[in-house]
Amino acid sequence: MRLWLLAERYAVCTAPHPLAPGPGALAAVLRDADGCTWVGPEAAAPQAATCRGGWRVLAVEGPLDFGLTGVLAALTAPLAEAEEPVFALSTWSTDFLLVPAERLEAARAALTAAGHVLTDAEDAG
Repeated sequence: MRLWLLAERYAVCTAPHPLAPGPGALAAVLRDADGCTWVGPEAAAPQAATCRGGWRVLAVEGPLDFGLTGVLAALTAPLAEAEEPVFALSTWSTDFLLVPAERLEAARAALTAAGHVLTDAEDAG
């Protein structure tokens, strides 16, 4: 699969109250019984939330058909084997993997060894 590395650093935040989506190529707000999770560019992270920044985003080239199976498994298995942490999100059209910035090169190596192609989004031009 082809993945695009987004240029910005991202944050994953949590708060007990609703949060508004932020700007950027990826912005997500999820709510469960424990509160609200926000994902977006680090620079736009909500100040009233507890945040963990320093994530880099790998976007799967899409759109992906809803009938496809095993997409996330094919991407997360080599990362798990290499003991690389990952935070995954899916949208209507594609999947996203967030990896810690300090582990990006190791994650890139694991995914490339598994046959995936990673390209900087800036190079898409």
